[in-house]
Amino acid sequence: MDNTITRILLDIEDMPRQYVNVIPYLKEPIPPPVNPASGEPLPPEALESIFVKECVRQEVSDRKRIDIPAEVREGLVRYGRPTPLQRAIGLERLLKTPAEIYYKREDVTPTGSHKVNTALAQAFYAKKEGIERLATETGAGQWGSAVALSCAHFDIEAMVYMVRVSYEQKRYRGALMRSYGARVVPSPSTLTEFGRKINTEHPNHPGTLGIAISEALEDTFAHANTKYTLGSVLNHVLLHQSIIGQETMAQLEKIDTFPDIIIGCVGGGSNFGGITIPFIADKKYRNTKIIAAEPTACPTLTKGEYCYDFGDTAGLTPKLKMHSLGADFTPPKIHAGGLRYHGVAPIISALLNQGRITARSFEQTDILAAGLLFARAEGIIPAPESAHAVKAAVDEAIRARESNEKKVIVFSLSGHGHFDMEAYAALMNGQLGEVPLVDGQMLIQPESMASMVEVKNV
Repeated sequence: MDNTITRILLDIEDMPRQYVNVIPYLKEPIPPPVNPASGEPLPPEALESIFVKECVRQEVSDRKRIDIPAEVREGLVRYGRPTPLQRAIGLERLLKTPAEIYYKREDVTPTGSHKVNTALAQAFYAKKEGIERLATETGAGQWGSAVALSCAHFDIEAMVYMVRVSYEQKRYRGALMRSYGARVVPSPSTLTEFGRKINTEHPNHPGTLGIAISEALEDTFAHANTKYTLGSVLNHVLLHQSIIGQETMAQLEKIDTFPDIIIGCVGGGSNFGGITIPFIADKKYRNTKIIAAEPTACPTLTKGEYCYDFGDTAGLTPKLKMHSLGADFTPPKIHAGGLRYHGVAPIISALLNQGRITARSFEQTDILAAGLLFARAEGIIPAPESAHAVKAAVDEAIRARESNEKKVIVFSLSGHGHFDMEAYAALMNGQLGEVPLVDGQMLIQPESMASMVEVKNV
């Protein structure tokens, strides 16, 4: 039997007791949100009409560490933390690479992703403040599922606006949210003025996260004792997700391994920030290469403008300094619904602008093919969002093979793809176009496809 350590675990007592705030470690301060009417910096208290007060305090905090409430830690442990760090032995062998590949398994939570890390915290702060109802948006449904679970945990009502194309592609995500007691509707919906406007002007609009955010905000303003909760982009969200990177760092230290490369997929930035922030905040890792993987269909970091823009389509939010494709941008109907966002976290934008991270974009067929490769090597179907990180890791492992370098590659497996099988079925049936080879391997046999298309090596 091979004695290679393939699964690195932490004891429950080793789960982080504090969040890591990366803001004090940045080369330059993050430009503050501004009032869209005046262009002047927005005072933090102005955000309290939207968000829970404690989240606003954390949003502008310059403290390097912030305590995790005991009630939140207890909930996180109940729902699967600390999560495993796993070595991808099967993938290494398949790629014949000298690189060591590790993946942080955020797929093991009840909702199947990392999103519960901040959903629990935000629901706890809301409950403590006496809030009875939370409204939110969701793309692929991972965030909505986490909000639904967290609201059930703390006995709060949950209202979720789910981007229509994902609502239709991932039907059972809605069923999961309703199982936890949440109300879920496709966005654009008929429940809000903005949703009705979009439906009138653009019948059968596929929806975007920007539109869904606008609807959730309008809902928040229209209902008493309701606050808006966001699963990505903002500083306090990335703060809560820093437990991912802290655990990863401790697990690597446990096996005396140092990361050369860290990878995460990027939509709004919560998962990427979660895995990377603790490493960025520690000077010991200043030479570690950090890669953000995003879709070419929504290339916010690789092609977006670094500017002040609205976080939503209706212009209800303050303007944030971030890389953006424009608040009215409607991405193609890719299956990675969680990455179909026009903007990205100001923290991530600043890190890219300051040269601390690098960004790469990938085509949908390439990332799904990489996801299939990972499934056959490791037995886990990754979410299409997570498959972007898988693809980037595979590319880096091949580069290590070609240069004969023993690199240590770490990536965040932000969620499983059990609700995303239509995406993989579409790839295997040839419905997404040409089916790529991965490292020279044909993963889909021609006779198994409903309609064969030309197969080429990408």
